[in-house]
Amino acid sequence: MSAATPFAGLDPEAVLAAVATLGFEPDGRLLALNSYENRVYRVGVEPDARLEPQPLVAGNLIVAKFYRDARWSDAQIREEHHFARQLAAAELPVAAPLECDGDTLLWHAGFRFALFPCWRGAAPELDDRGNRELLGRTLGRLHAVGATSRFAQRPSITAWQCGERARRQLLASGRVPASVEDKYAEVSATLVESVRLHWEAAGPLRSLRLHGDCHLGNVLWNAHGPVFVDLDDCLTGPAVQDLWMLCAGSPGQREQEWAQLLTGYRQFADFDATELRVVEALRAMRMLNHAAWVAQRWADPAFPRAFPWFGQIRYWENHVTELHEQLEALEAPPLGLC
Repeated sequence: MSAATPFAGLDPEAVLAAVATLGFEPDGRLLALNSYENRVYRVGVEPDARLEPQPLVAGNLIVAKFYRDARWSDAQIREEHHFARQLAAAELPVAAPLECDGDTLLWHAGFRFALFPCWRGAAPELDDRGNRELLGRTLGRLHAVGATSRFAQRPSITAWQCGERARRQLLASGRVPASVEDKYAEVSATLVESVRLHWEAAGPLRSLRLHGDCHLGNVLWNAHGPVFVDLDDCLTGPAVQDLWMLCAGSPGQREQEWAQLLTGYRQFADFDATELRVVEALRAMRMLNHAAWVAQRWADPAFPRAFPWFGQIRYWENHVTELHEQLEALEAPPLGLC
């Protein structure tokens, strides 16, 4: 399998054949879902006893997720699956893989994949009264389960090295235009050092198993509230990693949104307000990691199509400016929530 075209052999026929090997009968419906790191498809199937009828799960649809080769080990994927199934067993609304032939990690034509029930839901509307508090309650329940044991195979947030690893990868990729390379190298080095100092100043933070990439694109909303999907980046870290991306806008808006979120969260889990001191550090690391991720995957044809602006000088000039602005944000006082 080529690193440049990791999914070249994954055509519709291969997807349907993979589903059919598990005894499901595809009915011809196939839709590619929004995913870049892996490939994810919604597949229509004939009624099957393994798909228990539930009002919030589409009974004759499943989701087939094909994993990028060499990103995660089999053990790391199975640990992700175990976590998702543990959350589902605790009656949390989480997309957990189906067990087929005694395993959740499946193989077909050289591809690793997993099958999931297809949850009904739409994009969250968190401005609606009570929705952010409900989201906080659900995350509190999720973290209460996450705190009951530890990951053995999945990474810790400390593996991000305060963004230094991503910074090195990006500079070595050859994707940064020469006209801004020195500026990027300088501001990113300063930002990484600032992140490190803020992280150290916060002191030891409690770590637990997390969703890891908990932004609104990984949350569906239905009649009962949120459904969490795509635990592909689950890791060990402080609780705030699963919270900060759910609050945006002006400082006043963020403070109100945090208050609503934590009102719900604290009904099921403790939250140490000290963690608010690392929110901007986490934002800075995400900015560095995202740029490095796109550069690392640029040879995959899906990435130039999805991020055409990545090769434009204007993007890099804006990126350098945003890193400078993030340096200023790190120096601002954290939210004064208790």
